Amino acid sequence: MLSRHYALARDGSSFTLKQTTAPVPRLAPTQILIKVRAASLNYRDLLTMGDAEGTRDGLTPLSDAAGVVAAIGSAVTRWNIGDRVSPNFFPAWLGGTFSPAHLSNALGGGQTNGVLAEYLVVDETAAVAIPDHLSFVEAATLPCAGVTAWHALFERGQLKAGETVLVQGTGGVALFGLQLAAAQGARVIVTSSSDAKLERASALGAWRTIDYTNEPGWDEAALALTAGHGVDHILELGGPDTYDRSIAAVAPGGKIAQIGVLSGFGAQPNLTPLQFKNASINGICVGSVKHFERLNAFVAEHAIHPIIDEVFAFDEAPLAYERLRAAQHIGKIAITIDR
Repeated sequence: MLSRHYALARDGSSFTLKQTTAPVPRLAPTQILIKVRAASLNYRDLLTMGDAEGTRDGLTPLSDAAGVVAAIGSAVTRWNIGDRVSPNFFPAWLGGTFSPAHLSNALGGGQTNGVLAEYLVVDETAAVAIPDHLSFVEAATLPCAGVTAWHALFERGQLKAGETVLVQGTGGVALFGLQLAAAQGARVIVTSSSDAKLERASALGAWRTIDYTNEPGWDEAALALTAGHGVDHILELGGPDTYDRSIAAVAPGGKIAQIGVLSGFGAQPNLTPLQFKNASINGICVGSVKHFERLNAFVAEHAIHPIIDEVFAFDEAPLAYERLRAAQHIGKIAITIDR
């Protein structure tokens, strides 16, 4: 049986998306075959496409997908044909402490094929069940952005009701952070340069919003909103351009989740204020299968629906990349993979 998939084809110093076909691999005893129904994009996918040195020619891109178990290996016990599942971003990080060895096996990055295909083979331990109330498109947005926000706020942050959370922008991780924190009873502050995006954030439960075009000193605005105390949790998504302000805005004993690189790599902030606030920085790189399972339980308990910006057909995958690159989206960009 042949499976359609996309490959990153080298074109000089960059890559283009090329649709092609390949035989569906034979299953090992503990593997499952997923018929992919939907996938979604992350900022990481733009970085992978632009990484001429680190990305393998012919790589199948994207890390996030949802689908149906179409076949199972002879020793599989966790799944049955017809089960709705998603693969974890790190297939081998089942739980416990992270190992740097997982980085080279992350789906859709560098050397490891991803999910932008009709069929996907993973070990049975690498998949999680999709919440019943979610569509395949909605479920396909969770593996990277949703798990990242969950890991930052709940696993490492131990977020409590009544605490304050600041998220930067209205991309995938930011909006998942807003939705999850609001469901927990936290007060969420959202920053953006777009009035329309801030209005959407307010409708989704943001406690306060800051337009950093009008208030470039958004750290001072955040301090004012919290009566000078500061923010208990900050999802640091911007990178070098935002880090010093995040440190200024964080509360005594607060936590900054280091996640994003939207303004580049190599942030070198002044860390001294953290010492005198007894505040901390948690490095967050997606999460484990156990994190994903606990996220899905919370999403189901609170009937949370991910925010979908736009959905493209499989043949329109290059347009989905262009939508992401334009950075005008609110929430997630998805691709359906049904014929």
